[in-house]
Amino acid sequence: MSAPAGIPAATYARRRRQLMRMAGPDAILVLPAAPERVRSRDTHYPYRQDSDLWYLTGFEEPDAVLVLVPGRAHGESLLFCRERDPEREAWDGPRAGPEGAVDALGMDDAYPIDDLDEILPGLLEGRTRVYYHFGRDTEFDLKLIGWLNRVRAQVRLGAQPPHEFLELGHLLDEMRLFKSREELRLMKRAARISVEAHAAAMRAVRPGMHEYELQAELERVFRRHDAVPAYESIVGAGANGCVLHYRANRARLADGDLVLIDAGAEYRGYAADITRTFPANGRFGPEQRALHELVLAAHAAAIGQARPGVPYAALHDAAAAVLTEGLVRLGLLKGRPARLLADGDYKRFYPHKTGHWLGLDVHDVGDYRIDGESRLLEPGMVFTIEPGLYVPPDARGVPAAWRGIGIRIEDDVAITRDGHEVLTAGLPRSAEEIEAFMAGR
Repeated sequence: MSAPAGIPAATYARRRRQLMRMAGPDAILVLPAAPERVRSRDTHYPYRQDSDLWYLTGFEEPDAVLVLVPGRAHGESLLFCRERDPEREAWDGPRAGPEGAVDALGMDDAYPIDDLDEILPGLLEGRTRVYYHFGRDTEFDLKLIGWLNRVRAQVRLGAQPPHEFLELGHLLDEMRLFKSREELRLMKRAARISVEAHAAAMRAVRPGMHEYELQAELERVFRRHDAVPAYESIVGAGANGCVLHYRANRARLADGDLVLIDAGAEYRGYAADITRTFPANGRFGPEQRALHELVLAAHAAAIGQARPGVPYAALHDAAAAVLTEGLVRLGLLKGRPARLLADGDYKRFYPHKTGHWLGLDVHDVGDYRIDGESRLLEPGMVFTIEPGLYVPPDARGVPAAWRGIGIRIEDDVAITRDGHEVLTAGLPRSAEEIEAFMAGR
């Protein structure tokens, strides 16, 4: 599996220019890097850059701030970052330094992060609007307010402080929602790695294993292809598959259990997100098969709506209608399907939506509704389609044979000019395909 080229510096520069055009000539945009997080004492969680900063720079280091100043004669794109430090680099690895940031990232200028307190108030002065993500990082919020107050203190001397504070996501989220060909290339790579990982888990599964052993199979494939988990891998056997965000992954697989795996790779910052549900012993039981086929039909109904011009909400509506009719047919719900659907009674067994945007974040940015209406699908949008059914082991009024079954089927879908492309195609999806694949493992 050959690795695709990453995103070139020229693309990041083009994104920054587009964002500044949208912000206007009298704005300033401030984007701090994600902070490092302490895991315990002097050890840290693996560092992951803030998605917005990554989208605009490709810069991977902490302790950095991107400042965009549209129309500034001495340079519009400025990065504050750590200086080179041979002693610290011997411990933590190489740093780009301000000089490297200019050369490698195409910044107009770069400064040591320690100079931010001195320089940023001067950049704020004379700007009308500040675009920033207030509320994400309380410590940085307070710093920014302090810099603004320093400019305000100079009003009597002629300083002009900003007087509008706007949510950066109003501009940037719409940019990130539409994926370029370069981004889709990376997302397809993440999807292929994830497909291979799920297939490895299906081949490895045996009754008596532990959930964490299957997690190890998945994540071994991720790392073998220079990817990492895009989120905590969910491996739920039996009734654990009914827990939507199950993370313990410690239970032993019993003969007759279904195993629900929800896991995806992140490659060069871009996420995949796949769920498959399969039998630990290689064969679905009658009730398991009936619910699996119903979820598969809902999945197909949702994918059938995936084309330009269709409201995003139509995907969920199509899946919910199929699930409701099927639950009545199987006797898990009683009443007229149309009324049960309108009243939301299906939510007892299907409590979540049918998908979410996908990109640099596994639950990616972007509005689902515009002016109160479900937004229409457009080329370049990427999202998951993930219907499911979950019958808790203590479900009342449900025959025992159905209890403890949790099933979800999830794929990643990109809208194209004339329809859609399933990025995660190639992984067995139907009960027949899964059983045949597992029989030949």
